Amino acid sequence: MEIYVVKSGDTVDSIAESHGIPVSSVIYNNQLVYPYPLALGQALFLSSGESSDPVYAAWVNGYAYPFIQQEVLDDTLPYLSSLSVFSYGFTTAGDLVPPALDDSFMIDAALRSGVRPVLTLTPLGPDGNFNNALITAVVNDQEARDNLLNNLLATVQAKNFQGVDIDFEYIRPEDRIPFADFVAEVRNFLAPYGYHVSVALAPKTSDTQAGLLYEGKDYGLLGEAADSVLLMTYEWGYTYGPPMAVAPLDKVRQVVEYAVTRITPSKIDLGIPNYGYDWTLPFVQGSSRATTVSNLEAVRIAVEAGVPIQFDEVAMSPFFRYEKDGQLHEVWFEDVRSYREKFSLLPAYGLRGMGYWQIMRFFRPNWLLLEDTFQIRKS
Repeated sequence: MEIYVVKSGDTVDSIAESHGIPVSSVIYNNQLVYPYPLALGQALFLSSGESSDPVYAAWVNGYAYPFIQQEVLDDTLPYLSSLSVFSYGFTTAGDLVPPALDDSFMIDAALRSGVRPVLTLTPLGPDGNFNNALITAVVNDQEARDNLLNNLLATVQAKNFQGVDIDFEYIRPEDRIPFADFVAEVRNFLAPYGYHVSVALAPKTSDTQAGLLYEGKDYGLLGEAADSVLLMTYEWGYTYGPPMAVAPLDKVRQVVEYAVTRITPSKIDLGIPNYGYDWTLPFVQGSSRATTVSNLEAVRIAVEAGVPIQFDEVAMSPFFRYEKDGQLHEVWFEDVRSYREKFSLLPAYGLRGMGYWQIMRFFRPNWLLLEDTFQIRKS
């Protein structure tokens, strides 16, 4: 395996010839589209076709909505250990609210592939946003919790899920301990049936970090309460924020370094983004809104605009600027270089694995790099 960065004058043919590999391999690995134009600074995943023998075993989870394309799901499942179906909601009485679309095809496909299907539980309100009043109502009401636990068990058993992932965000500070108790209660209730319970954590760097995203998440308590945790190490660059890397490595590392002081490293999964953002410039706080782009789409934009892709050596992420219709844009996204840097954190800190938000768009270079780097755990 090699990561090659496109230089001036390079073509798919010349790169293949200089590395002694088939042109078809370069095209397939990197999902290039005829006539195979390249951007200066574009990172390509090159492989000789020889299989590697990775040593580090990693758990690999991917989140997906029930409107995922069947082809994307089928192409991704071979690289996953578990598939988290997003998402199941609940009422203040503890009644479970299933996704609007049928998720049975996802569960069946996962089971056929030896991948664990996971029910993702979220406190999403009718407006599609996280509702912390709903969290407060349930975690502080034993009757509602009991009802929710029984409904979870019934649904998991009926639909052949093999675990539950608890993704609650914007938890009120006063619910910090009740929420941790709730997670422990879910785990203890489902454990006799063999179900794994995980919890998603906002990316904290200290016990006292201020903000509604962080104050209700106690890393120490939740690390004890759940079987595993997901660090949501992404969204530094986000829809309403200024242009920057979605998951800058320096920021991600700070979260990991704090997390391993509070949680057993072998229970920690690292959050990995599978997307980027396109901002218009100048950025205006309160009115600017970035557009989500896939990693492939970002490269296509650079190619069409005829601009080079740059690489930030602190964030360890690719980015570029381009102009369209008189408007300046800035794009940050992920490529095999940024993924390689994130992957290196797993053995460095002894982490359990990783969780992708989300797998709705297939990016083959990432999965080939992952397969070349890790033994993908299936149990």
